Amino acid sequence: MGVSKIASVDVIPKINEQFPSDDTLFLKFASSDLDSDGKEKALIEGVAKIHKKSDQKYNYVAKIEVPEGFGEIGAVIVELKENSTERFIDTIFIKNLGGSTIEPGETDGLSGMIRRIYTYLVVLFAIIRLVLESVTRCIKSLFRAPPVQQGSTTTGALGSPLNANCSTSETPVTFSCNSWIQPKNLIPDQRRIFFSTKSYLPGKTPAGLLKLRKEDLANLRGEKADGTTDKNERKAFERIYDYDVYNDLGDPDIDPEWTRPVLGGSDEYPYPRRCRTGRPHTTLDRSSEKRVEGDFYVPRDEAFSEVKQKMFPPNAGKKNKLGTNPFPNFTEVDLMFRDGIEIPPSSHDILKFNIIATLNSSDQPAPPSVQPDIIQPDSTKLKFPPPEALKRDKFLWLSDGEFARQTLAGLNPYCIQLVKSWPLKSELNPEDYGPQESGFTTELVQKLIGISITVEEAIAQKKLFVLDYHDILMQYVEKVRSIRWTTLYGSRTLFFLNSDDTLEPLAIELTRPPMDGKPQWKKVYTPSIDHATDIWLWRLAKAHVLAHDSCVHQLVVHWLRTHCCMEPYAIALNRQLSTMHPIYRLLHPHFRFNMRINANAREILINAGGIIESTFSARGYCMEFSSLVYKKEWQFDTQALPEDLIRRGMAERDDKAPHGLKLAIKDYPFANDGLILWEALVEWMTEYVNHYYPDDKAIKNDKELEAWWNEIKEKGHPDKKNEAGWPTLETPKDLIQIVSTIAWVGCGHHSAVNFIQYAHAGYFPSRPSIARINMPTEDFDIIPEKFINNPESVMLEAFPSIAQASTVAQTMLILSAHSPDEEYIGKKIEPAWAEDPMIAKAFDKFKMKLDKLEKTIDQRNENSELKNRRGVGLVPYEVLKPTSGFGVTGKGVPYSVST
Repeated sequence: MGVSKIASVDVIPKINEQFPSDDTLFLKFASSDLDSDGKEKALIEGVAKIHKKSDQKYNYVAKIEVPEGFGEIGAVIVELKENSTERFIDTIFIKNLGGSTIEPGETDGLSGMIRRIYTYLVVLFAIIRLVLESVTRCIKSLFRAPPVQQGSTTTGALGSPLNANCSTSETPVTFSCNSWIQPKNLIPDQRRIFFSTKSYLPGKTPAGLLKLRKEDLANLRGEKADGTTDKNERKAFERIYDYDVYNDLGDPDIDPEWTRPVLGGSDEYPYPRRCRTGRPHTTLDRSSEKRVEGDFYVPRDEAFSEVKQKMFPPNAGKKNKLGTNPFPNFTEVDLMFRDGIEIPPSSHDILKFNIIATLNSSDQPAPPSVQPDIIQPDSTKLKFPPPEALKRDKFLWLSDGEFARQTLAGLNPYCIQLVKSWPLKSELNPEDYGPQESGFTTELVQKLIGISITVEEAIAQKKLFVLDYHDILMQYVEKVRSIRWTTLYGSRTLFFLNSDDTLEPLAIELTRPPMDGKPQWKKVYTPSIDHATDIWLWRLAKAHVLAHDSCVHQLVVHWLRTHCCMEPYAIALNRQLSTMHPIYRLLHPHFRFNMRINANAREILINAGGIIESTFSARGYCMEFSSLVYKKEWQFDTQALPEDLIRRGMAERDDKAPHGLKLAIKDYPFANDGLILWEALVEWMTEYVNHYYPDDKAIKNDKELEAWWNEIKEKGHPDKKNEAGWPTLETPKDLIQIVSTIAWVGCGHHSAVNFIQYAHAGYFPSRPSIARINMPTEDFDIIPEKFINNPESVMLEAFPSIAQASTVAQTMLILSAHSPDEEYIGKKIEPAWAEDPMIAKAFDKFKMKLDKLEKTIDQRNENSELKNRRGVGLVPYEVLKPTSGFGVTGKGVPYSVST
């Protein structure tokens, strides 16, 4: 005798989308067991019809008959009507019918409501009765050990066999789909397969699901039935994951000026890989891929939600040669954030997007959706909300203390490093770049730090720190200077650590290599409170360093190390780990929307003539510059927060110190908050991994896991595959370090360098994205009359132009905003995690630690002794508080790199 069941399917429509009342879904359910002949059991079929509708979803139901001995349902295949529109399947539930039915269409009127309530109660009591019966059978089964037939065994989380009586077809089953499905006529050769929320290692997969597991992975890799791989141009509705080099940044067919080198696949320009789109090559450069007017391809499930998409401008990917006019005075700069300024000529199309409609203060509830409007064509004013730093102190940008504090508690806390050896010296070839010795001589530094401590003692006591952009920028100075209204230097900035844990800037060194028949030029600038000329030269030198730091932050710390390097991990995850794999389910939230935001970046931000090239110091060499740093510095292992701090000399291992690390600067807000988040992540990952991998053998036997890790190295980062920094994957401890590092980059690292961009860089004098003119003293000791008579105008000429500054402010505003559907780390448990009581308990512990972190950050920001966190006019450091409201809040840690 079989069992009647109800299959309930939740489908989320697009905004304002209406489904036909007679719409149906075709469902085919697979058993986890094989039949007595060792073959897959026949699929159970059902037709789901619309049962009820709400504003957020449609609910479909189907009645199915499960034959006796069918075993546990482990997978479902979903099909749509021919020529229907795509559907987003949220969740599928299978419940026992309990002797009653739910009739499709029974959605209106009091009688319908009473019938539904009665039905639900009947189902509930039936489920309770069946669960009690199952528990009784399980208890009885403990006292006998009947032989287990092949194909009828199910496994627990650790892979231990459970008696078939303990997991029967009577148990409710959940499928957390969260996926788009297409009508059969679009993808006729692929079945859409979903597995239940039970997680299985490959070797512990129920026998009835083995072929479906392999089939689903083959579909995601684009493998055909004949063994070949689909290498056609990808279409928006597909879900095929593959790799390619960055060969679509240039646009030589439109303008030879926009030709760009291919990044990846060469010794000269190594780079991580992106998702393959398969577009045809350009006519003038056969190594480059053509650009298209619409969205670049990403697999369908990687696309933004509609709510998220509304946070970004439509069709803003046009190239704009931005105007070069500087602000006439600082009053006009302030008007950007007060009454508004005239939209500059030759401005970027992104300024037409009214992002103000997306903003919301932290103490207001988030709206259910965001629908920003394009600025009306007759609008002539451009106005931005005051960034947090500007609101608190209009003159903070002039402060040397804030200049130094930003290296520890600003939007780029990843580049400050301890001076470990002396004297500082370049590693570049002196024949090409001039003398290697730094202008920071022992005599000069001794004069700057005073007589209370020697330079040698300061180094021994870890008192000297440096921002060193000398070698990486020097290689692009001559190239960048060939572009009008742009300049560049190699730079070093030296800091001294005071007794109160604040940093004090000592000096800035700017260097130009030999060029245009001139020898190397090098100059050291120091703070001054006495002489007007020195004060203004110091301000200009700081502007250059801030522009350098902005460039490195945006191209390396933000784009390369988070957005770019995460994409190959995501591609490999989908190609090699089944959706029922526990590590897939652990890491999948950390890749949400990553591939879409990266594709958007290739469309509008990092492309030739795009926003980054138009507004940041490296200009047309921006992406080439990021490739240089990838080649020189990037390693997987040092992306973990502790390893990064140790590499920069900002921490050393100490078992007696909190988190096992002793910080070189105790009041280092990013490190102090970040290490709590890192430790919570590692503990969560440890409990999760150890649950599924109790020993080294479990790691060794997992062929999917091995293929995933190998593919990350060999296909995702192939230009680095033979270099140092890749952990071996032989033990659970190895896996914990790997997944913790990936998760940290996706959540903690990215959040720290992204969500306070507008707060600190929206007001460009605080953090200019570019310096456009040379120092007045370059090559000459005589100060130009223009600088003497009107230093403010020279400063404004050095700052970004009106068009550049407004474009950067708009971009920072968009990137700093949380969407209403943001998924914050630890806030909500994933259905697959909730399926296993031990995993659910570990997640609850993780959530409690994150809640405690919120309170700890608040307490630290109220502590007046922590001067890098609290002070008059300072922006509190709260960017690593795990949760946030919607909008630009300066806090909140989403799981993934999605903005």
